[in-house]
Amino acid sequence: MGGGGGGGIPSSDLKRLEEKAKQSLKDTASDTSRHVFISFAFEDEDEVNLLRGQAANDKTELQFDDFSLKEAINSKNEDYIKQKIRERIDRASVTTVYLTKDSANSKWVEWEIAESLKRGKGVIGVHKGDAPPAQLPSAFKEYGLKTVKWSHQELMQAIEVASRKR
Repeated sequence: MGGGGGGGIPSSDLKRLEEKAKQSLKDTASDTSRHVFISFAFEDEDEVNLLRGQAANDKTELQFDDFSLKEAINSKNEDYIKQKIRERIDRASVTTVYLTKDSANSKWVEWEIAESLKRGKGVIGVHKGDAPPAQLPSAFKEYGLKTVKWSHQELMQAIEVASRKR
């Protein structure tokens, strides 16, 4: 009597699933947002929140997914803190370092830059004003990392370039 009864997917369902998969791939290919980890000194949190707010504003061209920490990790265990930060860095394609006099002296910013580079992430610096601060985290000189002014166009271009270089 021949087998083949049951278990098959009707061709109409198969066609519908195929079209849905094609559309999903097309949507993913046209997604221009970038996954960004923002590294910054604790003292600069208010200014970084402005950057986050601008990124969330639908009326701007600045568009990225922010994987940085929104709240300090409530722990004194440095290994645990590093583990939690690594998880965020791993989800990002680019680390953006908010550059100020405080970030240049932050051991956590230095560690986040080194960890991002070690994990193959693109790293860029962003600063307010026309020129970066006189003192930068040492990794910027050591690795020749790019800095850009805090403007939507420059920041998005730098994120895109850093994303492709990883």
